[in-house]
Amino acid sequence: MRLCVVGTGYVGLVTGACFAATGQRVICVDKDESKIERLRRSEVPICEPGLEELVVENAKAGRLAFSTDLASAVRDVDLAFIAVGTPPTFDGEADLSAVFGVAQQLVEHANHDLVIVLKSTVPVGTNAQVQRLVADAKHETQVVSNPEFLKEGGAIDDFMYPDRIVAGVRPVHDRARLLINRVYHPLNLSNTKIVWMNPESAELTKYAANTMLALRISFMNELAVLCEQVGADVQSIRRGIGSDPRIGPQFLHAGPGYGGSCFPKDVKALVATARRHGIELELADATNRVNVRHRSFVARKLKRRLGSELAGKRIAIWGLAFKPGTDDIRESPSLTTIEFLLNEGCKVVAHDPEAMENTREMFGDKVELVDEAYDALKSADALVLLTEWREYQYPEFDRIKELMRTPVLLDGRNIWVTYRLAEQGFEYEGVGVQAVQS
Repeated sequence: MRLCVVGTGYVGLVTGACFAATGQRVICVDKDESKIERLRRSEVPICEPGLEELVVENAKAGRLAFSTDLASAVRDVDLAFIAVGTPPTFDGEADLSAVFGVAQQLVEHANHDLVIVLKSTVPVGTNAQVQRLVADAKHETQVVSNPEFLKEGGAIDDFMYPDRIVAGVRPVHDRARLLINRVYHPLNLSNTKIVWMNPESAELTKYAANTMLALRISFMNELAVLCEQVGADVQSIRRGIGSDPRIGPQFLHAGPGYGGSCFPKDVKALVATARRHGIELELADATNRVNVRHRSFVARKLKRRLGSELAGKRIAIWGLAFKPGTDDIRESPSLTTIEFLLNEGCKVVAHDPEAMENTREMFGDKVELVDEAYDALKSADALVLLTEWREYQYPEFDRIKELMRTPVLLDGRNIWVTYRLAEQGFEYEGVGVQAVQS
């Protein structure tokens, strides 16, 4: 099959490369000329394990190409995927201008009947809006809602070995159903993976899934605050409730709050969509409010350990990306923490295996970024861990203590909670666990 994927961001590039790996002929389109030139040189601007190798292999095999010319790219394709950004507006609604603009260009330049597939995360009703937008096109156009469920750091496996493929297709759109079945066949050999539904249900499924996961995180973070007050251990509670098969262990880790390009945006968009229809989604709204409030845990714990006056303190941060396996700092807890520390007059020194360039673009020289994790600790008054990268899991605590001015550890991911750090002379604070002091 011949496919066109518009948008070479995270979703678009993974989609294009993975479909090419199944034997389809794919052309990825983006209006950003510099990005397309880099991709043509096999320079992948996204940190995602396995993606660069997939792009290089399939480009070399002639199955994957890159272009800025949407008009020529859409000619003779079987399916055109829209994977452009839908950033939140000031009121939490998704900005759909790029989606609508691309849809109009696709039908304007198509030379045959076309099936448009919406990969972008869009609010309920968008499929219907796009269908109306293309109703007068010179060729019949059918619109499918096919949201992605990719985890950053594991996107290739998620795409190639999906647990489900959600496809929102109208009953009268037989051609769209046929082509979706065909393009996903290599990933759906058992014919059990595609969950067919109407477009409205597919659109809502994406938001509902992310909001449900975000809700679990916010609940555990609220519970963590209670645990600290009453002498309980959130880690033990996680194991106690997660072993119940009705609940399961996923997304029950207390931490610094959720971040990234999906959860914060999608929770707000779901709440905004409901309000537009006169409905208050109180649980979803509370999920967001709890997440925002919980970001203050670093401030609270630092002041408890170092005193209310933080000006002049040197604070080391390990972990800037919102999760391991990515360079993405969008809505990362590290951003809120850094902004708070800078406003307090602290000197911030930080390290991350992948996200330093993105952090430098955001903060410039306000934050000192070091290439070696231990260099951040020199004369530090506290170390704040915010991302559980593998290289931080088993550090040399003797070296840490020797380098720091005061051995205060704020473990935002509870990865050091079992290391008996008080016996090693540290003041230790986790999340939802009992603080220890030497």
